[in-house]
Amino acid sequence: MNYFDFHHHKKNVPFGIYNMGLSDKIPDSLYSIGIHPKDIQHDKITEQFHWLKDNITENCFAVGECGLDSLVPIDQKIQEDVFLKQIEISNEVKKPLIIHCVRKFYEVISFRKKANQAMIIHGFNKKENIARDLLKNNFYLSFGKAVLYNLSLQNTLKITPLNRIFLETDNEDFDIATLYKTVADIKGISLEVLNEQILENLEHITHG
Repeated sequence: MNYFDFHHHKKNVPFGIYNMGLSDKIPDSLYSIGIHPKDIQHDKITEQFHWLKDNITENCFAVGECGLDSLVPIDQKIQEDVFLKQIEISNEVKKPLIIHCVRKFYEVISFRKKANQAMIIHGFNKKENIARDLLKNNFYLSFGKAVLYNLSLQNTLKITPLNRIFLETDNEDFDIATLYKTVADIKGISLEVLNEQILENLEHITHG
C-alpha cells in the first residue's frame, strides 16, 4: 500500500507533497511553495512574492509553509502582512494553505475568515484544547513523528475526526508507514480505512 506523506522535505518521495525551498527547482512531483516566517526578508519581500507566484504550476498542491512563529526574529506585524498576502494568493489560485504555527494559534485562527481555501496546520503537536479550537474553526491537522511517542498527542488524535487528519514525516527520518500503523491502532480502524480516508481528505481540500 502507498501511504501519502502530506508534508516532507525529501526529493525522492513519490507519493506526497514536497516542501519546496527558496533555492529549489520546481519538482516533477506534487509540491507546496510558500514564504516561511523564518525566511522573510523585509528588504526583498517583493522579490520573494514574485518567486512564489512564478513557481506556482499545475503540480503545486498548496501554498505554504506560511504562517506565524513567535520564536523567529521577524517583527510580528511583518509576519502577519506576509501571511495575509499568502492567504490572498491561495484564494486567487484556489489552492489550500499549509500552515506553520509556533505559539500563535489564536492569531492564526483570527485569519481563518479571510481564507476561502482549506487551511492545514502541519506538524501539529499541541494539547487537546488547542486542537478543539482549531477544529471548531474548520482547520485540518497534520500529525507527524511525535504521535509515535507522545501520549498527550495520542489523546488529541483520538478526538480529531478522521475527515480532518493528515499524516506527514516533515524533515524527520522515519518510515511514514509506521505512522499510519500507529494512527490506525489509536483510532481502532484498519490501515485500509485510514488510507482511504486520507485520500478522501486530499480530494476534499482540493475540490471541496
